Amino acid sequence: MTPQLALVDCNNFYVSCERIFRPDLARVPMVILSNNDGCVVSRSNEAKALGIKMGQPWFECQPLAEAHGILALSSNYALYADMSNRVMNILRDFSPQCEVYSIDECFVDLTGSPRLRELSYAMRERVGRWTGMPVCVGIGPTKTLAKLANHVAKKHPRSQGVFNYNALTGDQKSQLLKRLPVQEVWGVGRKLTQRLALHGVCTAWDLREAHMPTLRSEFGVVLEKTQRELQETSCMPLEEAPCDKQQIISSRSFGGMVTELPVLKDALSTFVANACAKLRAQNSHAAVIQVFLQTNRFRKELPQYTPSLAVPLPYPTNDSLEVNRWAGWLCERMFKPEYQYKKAGVMLSEISPLSHHQGDLLETARPDKHKLMQALDGLNARYGRGAVKVSTQGAYTGWQMKQERKSPNYTTSWTDVPWV
Repeated sequence: MTPQLALVDCNNFYVSCERIFRPDLARVPMVILSNNDGCVVSRSNEAKALGIKMGQPWFECQPLAEAHGILALSSNYALYADMSNRVMNILRDFSPQCEVYSIDECFVDLTGSPRLRELSYAMRERVGRWTGMPVCVGIGPTKTLAKLANHVAKKHPRSQGVFNYNALTGDQKSQLLKRLPVQEVWGVGRKLTQRLALHGVCTAWDLREAHMPTLRSEFGVVLEKTQRELQETSCMPLEEAPCDKQQIISSRSFGGMVTELPVLKDALSTFVANACAKLRAQNSHAAVIQVFLQTNRFRKELPQYTPSLAVPLPYPTNDSLEVNRWAGWLCERMFKPEYQYKKAGVMLSEISPLSHHQGDLLETARPDKHKLMQALDGLNARYGRGAVKVSTQGAYTGWQMKQERKSPNYTTSWTDVPWV
């Protein structure tokens, strides 16, 4: 039986989340900005038509925005995460085998389902009716081909948001792949596209038919897997449960320049709390902590300083209090008051399951804070992230992100619930 993998992708996800609660913006050209309102990370179709590029700095877009009335909003991550969870929960009603690939994409295994086209339209209709989110569905025998089918579903109005690659004849499949540029293939980026062009690989069909041993020797096994997927041989199975992270990084650019040690330590305390919460969520602990600081590399007139220090912990832990002490100690060692800092972060590595721990005959008994951390996570889950925090966290606000254009948290804050 031919596998029927559906990729369900939300259209212009961040913009669509904002429009759900602001129907008056349905035809307004819109963009969503990154942290500190720096660059464009999501665009409406109207903004794309006006020439706004993904990743373009906002200050470059402002003349065009003023001329055409383009609305810019700050990223509202709490809203986007909640809307994503709602969409993914709806998709799980259609199949028990789902892989949430990103915040706006989900692979759904529909193999063996009858009336596949009607089912695909039913998914679109239910997600749209229950959440207001527009989605497109691409179906193929492999993940790579499902991704290509979704691209076709988005770009061609005749598909009406659903495209099934499996329903094509052999000749139709080859004609489609010959029309698709190789950069539209999942995992083929700009630099790889340029390298492939040197070997005469310019379309998805060229990649499918390329000499496999040469492809592997020049580009590695990952691109060979992509080629096999284009040949309808599955090399990327559905991952229903996400793999445990081997490294956890929590970092952020500051809303303004930071020059004081207590403010830096306050920021690092927040990053440690977020990283350790992720660590506990996957029932793991870490043996190494690394802290890094950065000045603003775009301000060439200012002195630059990018220190980084790592230290092995006395024993693997996921205790926020213990990790926070080490983060503060490392920050003190690196801090120099003559520099202005723009970014900082924490990385936890050498991560292993809680059941894996090498004991030490000479080490003293460690205090068991499992119940304390469990209570902290429970309270933050119930009352919102950051409801309970360590004493060195939250005293200063000068480092926090600049979000001057942020919309209300319509679905996650009682005070922001829309009135009708």
